[in-house]
Amino acid sequence: MSIARIGPKPWRATALALRVALGAALGLLFGAAADAAQPALLVGTAWYPEQWPQSRWPKDLALMRAAHLDVVRVGEFAWSTEEPRQGVYHFAWLDRAIAEAAAHHIYVVIGTPTAAPPAWLTSRYPETLRVHQDGRRAQHGNRQQFSFSSPRYREFAQQIVTRLAERYGHNPDVIGWQVDNEMGPPSFDAETRRQFHAWLKRKYGTVANLNRHWTTAYWSETYDHFSQVPMRAHDENPALLLDFKRFVTDTWASYVENQVAAIRAHAAPRQFITTNTTHWGDQFDQYVVSRELDMASWDEYVPSGRYRWLHQAVQQDLVRGYKNEGFWVMETQPAFVDWWPVNAALPPYAMRELAWQAVGHGANAVLYWQWRSALNGQEQYHGTLLGPDGTPVPAYGVVRRIAAQMARAAPAIAGTSPHSAVAMLQSYDSRWAIGFQRQQKDFRVVKEFDAFYAPLERFAQSVDVVSPEAPLARYRLVVAPALNVLSAAEARHLAAYVRGGGHLVLGPRSGMKDAWDALWPQRQPGPLTSLLGGRVQQYYALEHPVPLSGVLGSGQASIWAEALSARSPETQVLMRYGKSNGWLDGKPAILTRKVGKGSITYIGAWLDPALMQNVLDDFLRKAHITPLIPGVSKNIEVCERTGAGKRVWILINHGDHAQTLRLPSPATPVLTADAAGQSATVMLAPHSIHVLEAPLQ
Repeated sequence: MSIARIGPKPWRATALALRVALGAALGLLFGAAADAAQPALLVGTAWYPEQWPQSRWPKDLALMRAAHLDVVRVGEFAWSTEEPRQGVYHFAWLDRAIAEAAAHHIYVVIGTPTAAPPAWLTSRYPETLRVHQDGRRAQHGNRQQFSFSSPRYREFAQQIVTRLAERYGHNPDVIGWQVDNEMGPPSFDAETRRQFHAWLKRKYGTVANLNRHWTTAYWSETYDHFSQVPMRAHDENPALLLDFKRFVTDTWASYVENQVAAIRAHAAPRQFITTNTTHWGDQFDQYVVSRELDMASWDEYVPSGRYRWLHQAVQQDLVRGYKNEGFWVMETQPAFVDWWPVNAALPPYAMRELAWQAVGHGANAVLYWQWRSALNGQEQYHGTLLGPDGTPVPAYGVVRRIAAQMARAAPAIAGTSPHSAVAMLQSYDSRWAIGFQRQQKDFRVVKEFDAFYAPLERFAQSVDVVSPEAPLARYRLVVAPALNVLSAAEARHLAAYVRGGGHLVLGPRSGMKDAWDALWPQRQPGPLTSLLGGRVQQYYALEHPVPLSGVLGSGQASIWAEALSARSPETQVLMRYGKSNGWLDGKPAILTRKVGKGSITYIGAWLDPALMQNVLDDFLRKAHITPLIPGVSKNIEVCERTGAGKRVWILINHGDHAQTLRLPSPATPVLTADAAGQSATVMLAPHSIHVLEAPLQ
């Protein structure tokens, strides 16, 4: 949209100026009380006022309020509107948009516009454009076409972000900032290569040290100086590939810090800073990039339209673990997307379940992408709340119901968050390392993580997903599926947890590699071998399932199996393989050892779902973990948030049949009109949601 179209027509200028001034005044009055009045639970949308005539804005905002929406994200793709020419800034339109939103009692999150640089920047400074691994330089006309390492690009990014922060850092109606948008692709340009080599030199000190850790005598890869090291994302020495991923992480982290510093220099402390990530995204280490942020947020999509609640639940827990506190769903889909082979729509009930599940797992806001269909551009067909004519589409009504219920529940949700007795360890180093060398095409770390998560969530009904470096003392059970890369420091951390009375369960392929992606010479589980009193004799990629049985039941292993050996009389064999491929016949499949009041267990096989449930149920009981609400069927999701002297249960029936639950104590329903009465029994109709509040005992 051109700058000429943004300004008012001459004959309307006076009236519009009066209206905007009045809106700004109302916004200041509203904003002055914003901190006290802001709900604990927000529902909103992504709004792009720069794409539409200003005369339309009041109608849009009125429709938002009619749908009980109370927050909008704006500006994350608006650089060409905010700075149409280098050094020429136009913010009057954004002033008006924020004031209009405030007049309608809608809060604003400002997205920094750096995901989509303007044409004047990329054409005048082509060195800021990203270079693909094959040497092709990205072109203007899309997004994320910039180089994340470019000093010049960072300079321009800091300038526009500084201008925004100076102008809106103390605006009472701006509650937060989103840095960039869905960051991810690295660049392979000359400047990035120079920085990579400098990064390696800082890490290793000497090239001889690098050669030793990377075992470069293999295939005569030995380097004489750092500048000889290639920069590739695949088909390389595994140590190089892992270090390149870590370099990409550190580069994105410094890219974020560049903008965070510009915002914090001018913004009020009450304004949060976040960036939105993608589902299971592993282009960089999210724990590292999140360190400088106030809050985690992510964009939750179900592109196939087939909602599987456990598949989505683990991702909510993953994002909560980036900061180990509440988070936002910054984007989610109104019915369907436009980038899947078949862009099927979520059923209305699934949209409701998806939103409440997010809240149950720690989200304090759910925003829908996007408000209205763009008339052109790459995402014309994406689901929205309004059609191109500016009137509601069916998803609008569903979101209106969701938002109305969340407004009713906000006082109960205030001051609460999930708390778990079970943790799963999620390691980006391990995900990358196995991805480089899968050995079995179906060994996908996320799939295996899901295989462990599902039985834990079904039994315990609350699971934290955290980094291997996270404090662990408060957990009764810690499960680490495929913790392939295990540093000596991480091993000491886990051993201390076990010796302190914790129960640790390791999955297959754990403890195989050290911090440099080199094989531990003592075999798996590396530095934890002596604590386990056993090790992996050999690992095998499986073409066909193999049987196994023992005190924990019987079943099959597929994809991956490891033959274990007990090397201490204190180490017990819990399961053995049956007759299979000759290598595994009769060999131990699961080992465990008590260590004081704690224990360490190694599961050496990818177990079938029923057997996995049996095995993990046993460990959960031994760790004295009980369900939040016993007797729940597999289609019922139980979420619990506690704090401020209360317990809030969010119960979701994902199934097609009614269920009746008996609560541990009487609770007050929050969403229904007769919320005064307490009950210990809840009847859940198919695909229904219940929110209940009880005193914390």
